[in-house]
Amino acid sequence: MKNNFVYEFGDSLYLNITNRCPNRCEFCIRNVKQGVAGNELWLEKEPTRDDMLIALKQFDLKKYKEIVFCGFGEPMCNFQIIAEIGPYLKEQGCRTRINTNGLGGLINDRADIPALIAPYIDCVSISLNASTAEEYQRICRSKYGEKAFDAMLDFAKGCVEAGIETTMSVVDCIGEKEIAACRRLADRTGAHFRVRALIDEDTEY
Repeated sequence: MKNNFVYEFGDSLYLNITNRCPNRCEFCIRNVKQGVAGNELWLEKEPTRDDMLIALKQFDLKKYKEIVFCGFGEPMCNFQIIAEIGPYLKEQGCRTRINTNGLGGLINDRADIPALIAPYIDCVSISLNASTAEEYQRICRSKYGEKAFDAMLDFAKGCVEAGIETTMSVVDCIGEKEIAACRRLADRTGAHFRVRALIDEDTEY
């Protein structure tokens, strides 16, 4: 196993900053894969600021469509790295994105994260995946229980209000009726909406 902190995927550069996650989603790629597109993503340790800067210097940042904070886990579990590396990437002229389950407020016990990240994060992609707290908990099995659902919606609204381009997504396996209900929910938050396929090793996410 190696610490694969930075990897290319499609025309973007991905930052693998944690394997931790408060959810155990039934459709999570981690249940069946060791990584994506041939990249082994389980980490021996989480990166420090210096680790990330060293890894990033191996790439021409300007050639990528965007730089994505993700992880084989939930990136908000390592919010310190986002706060340290995000401003650096903006100084380099990069477009930045976070792929998240939207539980950063609960994970870090603070409600102001959207306002904090707005100066250096251009867009967020939030996994919605259910239209009710009960269904969300059944699918995502969050350690926070059903309160995770409202926290995720609050995070999405906060990002929209902070001027961050915000997209809420669902996986295509949840059924047409539930997808339609999720679309209405995303519309009410002011976020964009996207239906995505279950991730395989060749699908950019």
